[in-house]
Parts: sequence; C-alpha cells; structure tokens
Amino acid sequence: MPGFEVFGEEEKKEIMDVLDTGVLFRYEFGEQRKGIYKVRTFEEKFAAYCGVGHGQAVTSGTAALKVALTALGVGVGDEVITQCFTFVATWEAILDVGAIPVFAEVDETLNLDPVDLEKKITAKTKAIIPVHMMGAPARIEEIMVIADRHNISVIEDTAQAAGAILNGKRLGSFGACGTFSFDAVKTMTTGEGGMVVTNDENLWRQMSEYHDHGHDHAVNPGGRGGEGRSFVGFNFRMMELQGAMGLAQLAKLDGMIAAQRKNKAAMKEAVDKLPGVTYRTILDEAGDSATFLAFMLPDADKTRKVNEVLNANGAGAVYFAVNTWHYYPEWEHLLAGKTLAHNGWPFKDPASKRKVVYDPKSLPQSAAILDRTLVYQVPVKLFAERLAQITAALEKAAAVV
Repeated sequence: MPGFEVFGEEEKKEIMDVLDTGVLFRYEFGEQRKGIYKVRTFEEKFAAYCGVGHGQAVTSGTAALKVALTALGVGVGDEVITQCFTFVATWEAILDVGAIPVFAEVDETLNLDPVDLEKKITAKTKAIIPVHMMGAPARIEEIMVIADRHNISVIEDTAQAAGAILNGKRLGSFGACGTFSFDAVKTMTTGEGGMVVTNDENLWRQMSEYHDHGHDHAVNPGGRGGEGRSFVGFNFRMMELQGAMGLAQLAKLDGMIAAQRKNKAAMKEAVDKLPGVTYRTILDEAGDSATFLAFMLPDADKTRKVNEVLNANGAGAVYFAVNTWHYYPEWEHLLAGKTLAHNGWPFKDPASKRKVVYDPKSLPQSAAILDRTLVYQVPVKLFAERLAQITAALEKAAAVV
C-alpha cells in the first residue's frame, strides 16, 4: 500500500471521461453527462466485489462510519463498543452522533477481543464496531455470534482492509454493514473518499438519503429539489472525480494485494532474523490483504532497543505503543474530554455533568501486547535496495535481542 504507487493511464482515462462531460456532481445533469455516472457505477462494482447487494459512496471513511451509525439509529444516550487500537475516526464518529465510545481490549490478532467485548455489553449498547486493523481480520465470526445473541448491530470498520477475505467471505460483508476508507494512504485510493456496503436494502436507502440532505432520490418531473424528505440529513456526497478514481483502483486491487503478499513474505523472511520473534495472529493467511507486517518481541525493553537500532539504520518500524493517532492511552484529547463546544458536549450532558471518564490504564491486556509490537507498512512496490536496507538493519538489531 498505498494505491498511488500504481497510478497510470487507467486513472487518467476514467477522470477524462468526467472532465469531458463537465459534470462533477453525483446526481442530475442527465443530458449533459452522456450516460456517465462514475460514483453510481463505483458503488455497484464495489458492492459486487464485496459480495453484497448495495454500496453507498461517501466523502471519507470517517463519514462512512457516521452515515452507518446514523442509519442504524444510534444516538444520544447509546453506547457503542469498539477496540482500543484503531484510528481516531472510529470513536470520533461515535461521539459525533452523540453516543459514548466504550473501549475493549485487543488480542494477538491486534483486533477486538471477543471475550472482553462480551464483558463490556450493557443495556445501553446499541452497536459494536470491530476494526479489521492493519488489513487483517478481527474474529468477526465470533463477534457476530455474540452480537446476534444480544441483538446488537455490527458495523465492520474495514478502512484498512479492502480486499481481505476470511473463510471465503470479504471483510465488510459479515455485519449489518461494512465501512471503507479510500484516503491517500490506503491500498486503493481516491485521495479522499469512503464507502458503506450492506445487504439490507432499507438500511442502504436510509444511508443514501441521509448522506444527501435527506433527499429521497425519487424520480420526479421537477428534478432535484422536488424530492421528499423523511428525515434530516447532511452532505457526505462523493463527487464524480473520486468515483472515477475508485473504478480504476478497484480494477487493480487484487493485483496490488498479490504484490503486497509477495513483498510481505520477503520482509517477514528478514524479520525472522530476530531471536524470539513472533507474529500477529492472522486468521486466514490466504485471505490476508498483507498491508502491514506486525511482529512481537519478548518484552517491551527489547522491542524499544530493537527499534532504536532499526531507526539508526534507516529502517525504523512503527511502535504503536506510543502512537498518538491509533492507541487509546495516547489520545490525550479524548482522555481529557477536550472539545470546542462551550458546554462540554459531547463529553458532558446538558447539565454539564461528565458523561464518561476514560482511564489510560484500564486496558492492560492490550498494553502488554502493543508494548512489544513493531509494525512495517508493506508497499505495493518493494525495491531491492529498500529490502536490502531493511534486512541489514534487522541483522544489526538481532544483536540486541
């Protein structure tokens, strides 16, 4: 990853189709656009690729989460369980619909631990958002059993795992809906952009209307503006240029994943040089999107020392234990309840009472795992010189383990 590594004539052609019509807007302008509907076509093809019936394109992966939560009826007073290792967008979307994020432990999949998930369910739990973090599946089959037993909706945050498979099914197709991101560093990218996929036609229709100011999109003689509105919406429309990019990138996705699998295997061979190294649990190696290589060392002290050597030799790994974008104890704005709202919303209720307090030390299992985990991003194109640099750095790091 990411998909910009393989930009080429295919993306240019799709974009020129749009520019030739002069129509950048998702809807209307039927005569001028000459039958070209890039976003609509992208939705249809991406849904089919995921093995589901419907796709709703939006402006970002963050918007996809908010649209999904809203369509499922999540709101003020509800709780939504997610994992403590994820990008901030997952819980930002929960807060933005007025609900309370409840954080659960991860296990050695680096994704939501089903055992801790069940402990966190209360009468207020309205939804569960497992994250297929860094391109590999959460224990989604087990999570679905738990969710179904409690009659709770599941939204799969598949932002980093487009194209990944678990036991013959695409990630994003297990829950009520799956959300995807196509931002600048994803395996397939539209620069910015996202998608929600679902098999539930009614849920898709609600998402379609909500993301476009509540317009019901009924065909009517008055054109746009003549539709009815069943509820208040917002604007999360994807534009035609993004849809065009998405079509070209989707056609390349399987090829990019195949390249990443090959490159990940080569990088893993180099990491194997570290004494005592183990690897993240991948539930379906054959379905791995191979966007990241995560490996564990015996303890936190050795992990930090190894990464010091790697950094000194130009091949530093990501140490998520201190990452401020992806790990719960490092989200200082969440922990402190920082907000621009004068009344403290969404961390305080209308009476200015704090609704929830987050303890950075409340998830020890996750800390014990992430404190000894290092991660390499896997490129689509891995040049021999770069692999040699990584290999040499790991050989030097092996001496400190």
